[in-house]
Amino acid sequence: MDALREGIEQLWGRRSELSPADREARALVAEAISLLDSGECRVAEPLPECTGSGDRGPVVVNEWLKQAILLWFLLGEISTIELGPFEYADKVPLKRNFALAGVRVVPGASARWGSFLGRGVILMPSYVNIGARVGAGTMVDTWATVGSCAQIGERVHLSGGVGIGGVLEPANAVPVVVEDDVMVGSRSMITQGARVGRGSVLGEGTILNPSIPVVDGETGEELSRGVVPPWSVAVGAMRRRQLPGGEFFLPCVLVLRRLSEGERHDKARLNEILRHHGVSA
Repeated sequence: MDALREGIEQLWGRRSELSPADREARALVAEAISLLDSGECRVAEPLPECTGSGDRGPVVVNEWLKQAILLWFLLGEISTIELGPFEYADKVPLKRNFALAGVRVVPGASARWGSFLGRGVILMPSYVNIGARVGAGTMVDTWATVGSCAQIGERVHLSGGVGIGGVLEPANAVPVVVEDDVMVGSRSMITQGARVGRGSVLGEGTILNPSIPVVDGETGEELSRGVVPPWSVAVGAMRRRQLPGGEFFLPCVLVLRRLSEGERHDKARLNEILRHHGVSA
């Protein structure tokens, strides 16, 4: 593994000299991306919350694997992919052997080679990009997208139309992280390296990125920007702000309630909580 990493870093250092004709470089990059495809390696790894502090632990980015993906776009050649009556032209082949991996893929869904899907994943008509990792037992619902290098945990539900943004460049940028046991409501957008803590629920249409403040609904305290704490029920909201040009309403994410750690998502109860505040899951 160390030798492969060193080889990728060396290629990255002289990437301006490379071309698709360099078969040796192409083979080395393909070896690295195959490790992502099989799940042996991952682009980023979220560490557990810091002991005693309650803060989220850092996300460690394996920069050399991001470099490998970027190198593949440089070294790869466009080829035609035919699926029944459909034709595609791309540099990245589609992922294969779903049944062997224990993954259910409904017609209309696709995942690129270099993404990893854990056992028990269900892909409704949806899309998973290269470098992304989707944990075991997760459902990617209809028209949801999982962007490049996004890290989705186990037993997550990405509801219909959810957009998980890709973060590929620069190579050291932290991707979107959605931890285990999260439910993301329809048409929500999580982008630019935002993070959703374990066990949380996001209401429909929630927008989360590092510029969006996350606010405690009980105290009005700003908890973070772009990070929803674990075991939270949160929704998109607006905050009144006075600016030189007048009074405006700027977006925020509002934490309505804290769940007990390990508390299962009872949809009826969640809907009751959210309906009380005029929103839905």
